[in-house]
Amino acid sequence: MYPDPRVTRFVDQHYVPVRVHVRDQAEDFKRLGAHYGAQWTPTILVLDAKGTERHRIEGFLPADDFIAQLALGIGHAAFAEGQFDAAERQFREIVERHPSSDAGAEALYWAGVSRYKGTGDAAALADTARDFSERFQETSWAKKASVWRK
Repeated sequence: MYPDPRVTRFVDQHYVPVRVHVRDQAEDFKRLGAHYGAQWTPTILVLDAKGTERHRIEGFLPADDFIAQLALGIGHAAFAEGQFDAAERQFREIVERHPSSDAGAEALYWAGVSRYKGTGDAAALADTARDFSERFQETSWAKKASVWRK
């Protein structure tokens, strides 16, 4: 399904992939596209067991960036389920494994939010704002976290 074996391995380890082809499965694509608001191909949706969307990837990405985005989906799904420790671990792993991807900055933000939600300790947010002063400074995620500075 994917030309890069690293992507295939990651998907096989973490997901139950379902592919709906825009031409070969036109009716299914139309129905699911309308249901999930898919406006472009490819649109990759990370859904939970109930079919609720937890993360969306639109358009093509290089393999490393795509894997980082798929990993974000795992973190967002854990967060939505209230599994804040698992979400924080997943997000921090993305920051460490994919520091040059767009997903790294988003993951740092959500790691701090996950820690705060899991502990109720506002220091988690201040720590995250400080972490943004050291990396990802020019991102929208750093701007969002800037309100947490003490």
